This record gives sequence, structure tokens and C-alpha cells, in this order.
Amino acid sequence: MVLAAALVGGPLSSDAPVPASLAGNPVRGQQIATSRSVGLCVLCHAVPGVPAAHAGTLGPDLAGVGARHTRAALRERVLYPERFNVQTVMPSPVRTDGLHRVAAAREGRPLLDAQQVEDLLSWLETLK
Repeated sequence: MVLAAALVGGPLSSDAPVPASLAGNPVRGQQIATSRSVGLCVLCHAVPGVPAAHAGTLGPDLAGVGARHTRAALRERVLYPERFNVQTVMPSPVRTDGLHRVAAAREGRPLLDAQQVEDLLSWLETLK
């Protein structure tokens, strides 16, 4: 889990070499984003392909996000949402400290691991 610690410590450059095992898979990324038990993105965001009745409206609609932001910007927004809105309720998927009301089974564990982050970013990039 060394890479997850690196993700928590600071942003990774979008052009940094990524081991082949961490190359993002957009299909898995979509599954993460639309899952109500893994990525949880759909709880707060409208997500392309998910009926509005099953998606949230608290966060911005993810349609077109890949056209609006580079991979590096998407990485920053996903990993460090508080840098863009200090009052955000969106948790960083890699942060494990300073969180409140965390289920005992999830305490001290990031929501997503490094591979899942890369998968999610790869899918977000496809949303043109």
C-alpha cells in the first residue's frame, strides 16, 4: 500500500510513469463511480448512464467532466476536493485521518486504493 500512501501525501503528476499494474481501466472506473458500496460517487453526483432517480444532486454533474478538465486536474479534484471548495462535504477517497462518523469496519482504511483511483480517473477522462 505504499502507492496509496503516496497518493495521500500529495498529487501525482499526470505524466509520472505509472506501473503497468496501475494503468487505469475506464470500465472498472465506471463500476467504481456507479457503485453505491465502493466509490459512492453516484450518491452525490449525477453520473452518465445512471437514472436521475438513482443519483445525487449534491455535487456537480459528472457529464462532460473529461472535456472540462485534464487528467491532472481531475486527479487534484478527486484526491483533494477541499482545495477547490473549503466547505466541501466530498471526502478524499484516499484520506484516512480527520474523518468523522466512519464505520468501524472502514476506520483507518481509504475508500479507494491506488488502482481504483487510476481506474476512476481513466473513466472520468472519457466523459467528453
